[in-house]
Amino acid sequence: MIKWIVPIVLLVVFEGLADIVAKYFAITNKTYIAVGALLLYVVANIFWLFALKNGAELATGAVIFSISSEVLAIFIGLLIYHEQISLFQGIGLILGVISLVFLVIK
Repeated sequence: MIKWIVPIVLLVVFEGLADIVAKYFAITNKTYIAVGALLLYVVANIFWLFALKNGAELATGAVIFSISSEVLAIFIGLLIYHEQISLFQGIGLILGVISLVFLVIK
C-alpha cells in the first residue's frame, strides 16, 4: 500500500469535519465555533504535510485531495443539510469520481 494514502484520507476526513463545523458557524455566528473550524482545518493540513513527506506528489496529491474533499462536501450538503444539486452538478460529481479513479491507477 502507498504510504501517503492514509494521510490523504485523514486530510479529507478532517477537512469534511471542518466544513461541517464551518457551516454550523455560518448558521449560529458563534466565534468559538469558527475557532473550532479553523483548528480542524489546521489538523487537516498537518496530514497534508505527512502525505507529502511520505511520497505524495504535489500535483497528483493535491488533485486527489481537492476532488475527494469536494465529493465529500457535496454528500455532506445533501445528507446533513438537505441541499440540492443540479443535473450539471451531478454530472460534474460523476466526472470527478471518474477522474479520481484515473489518478489513482498507475
